[in-house]
Amino acid sequence: MSVPPRAVQLNEANAFLKEHPEVLYVDLLIADMNGVVRGKRIERTSLHKVYEKGINLPASLFALDINGSTVESTGLGLDIGDADRICYPIPDTLSNEPWQKRPTAQLLMTMHELEGEPFFADPREVLRQVVSKFDELGLTICAAFELEFYLIDQENVNGRPQPPRSPISGKRPISTQVYLIDDLDEYVDCLQDILEGAKEQGIPADAIVKESAPAQFEVNLHHVADPMKACDYAVLLKRLIKNIAYDHEMDTTFMAKPYPGQAGNGLHVHISVLDKDGKNIFTSEDPEQNAALRHAIGGVLETLPASMAFLCPNVNSYRRFGAQFYVPNSPSWGLDNRTVALRVPTGTPDAVRIEHRVAGADANPYLLMAAVLAGVHHGLTNKVDPGEPVEGNSYEQNEQSLPNNLRDALRELDDSEILARYIDPKYIDIFVACKESELEEFEHSISDLEYNWYLHTV
Repeated sequence: MSVPPRAVQLNEANAFLKEHPEVLYVDLLIADMNGVVRGKRIERTSLHKVYEKGINLPASLFALDINGSTVESTGLGLDIGDADRICYPIPDTLSNEPWQKRPTAQLLMTMHELEGEPFFADPREVLRQVVSKFDELGLTICAAFELEFYLIDQENVNGRPQPPRSPISGKRPISTQVYLIDDLDEYVDCLQDILEGAKEQGIPADAIVKESAPAQFEVNLHHVADPMKACDYAVLLKRLIKNIAYDHEMDTTFMAKPYPGQAGNGLHVHISVLDKDGKNIFTSEDPEQNAALRHAIGGVLETLPASMAFLCPNVNSYRRFGAQFYVPNSPSWGLDNRTVALRVPTGTPDAVRIEHRVAGADANPYLLMAAVLAGVHHGLTNKVDPGEPVEGNSYEQNEQSLPNNLRDALRELDDSEILARYIDPKYIDIFVACKESELEEFEHSISDLEYNWYLHTV
């Protein structure tokens, strides 16, 4: 991937600044390994320089743990003198930040080597390498995300989250009430501002639904024929939701499992594949007989155990799983079946697609997409058979076989010969090193439950 021509970039900057003379600052954003947005804020007068020359940020940005500390075992920190790389703008991501009191814009960036080549440890580059394999086949990925989140109170109780009081009734929600319109009305101003803010930023969000827990919601994004842009939208949507909610004196969480006994936050991704004429190769009156669809599903199922560390990258991620919460725990597929890992919606023949239902909202969208597409490509090129679709309750027919903890998931990833053909083994080493560092710190901590059980008992 070459750096976009400077003239094109400068035209974009000139047009935006002319249209928005009120903008004072621009936030330059880049998503780290955890999908956490980092970067710099500049004055508008410096925007042209950013488009012309980029900005410097340390390579260690992609070796940060969840607390923002460099994991030195990655080799991207002190071993290379905490050296800088250069970040360039991603075209068509310059937009306003509607929540700011002082007019501010934002611009997504991607990291490159000083010589201009893409930096291998940028998750966006990890995805680009997988997408390029479809380019070689003359195929285009069409993708969309469904993002779940909780609105929570800005004040925790003993360090634990609680639902926010409704701005209308003043009450805290306590019931599940999936799809309940009345619950949308309770938080209507915040939710509507999210949709309007998404429209202002060019993020194709078209619907919000009430999910199956108190103050839990889901935002649906439109399909786009560019998986990297679909991930850009997901990253920007999370930032938008957080800031809009804060303006409404609420907070949000995309934590996989914030409440015991309640549903977790998922990040479902819908995938279809277009041929050179723009036709969906999964189109079928009878999806079970579509060879391309079956092979794609087969490849994703085969690589699912090794992909789990990307889909569920945190210790907390594995607390989502359970039949009562519709989180699949085995490699399975089915038609219009929400108990399986890969659901095939079959509303109309040309809308047949794969809905991947395993990942949590705490996943990095670029790494999630890279893992899923690696499986799709592997399946298509090796004609992997997925077996028969599951009818009825998958949890009663299939024993849990996917990794159910982060350590096992990291081992599966580290040992995967298939994923190593799609994702640079150097990057896998960095990812595993970061997550093993977090895991080690977690395992050395002592929980409140341990004190309650053991301090005065044993």
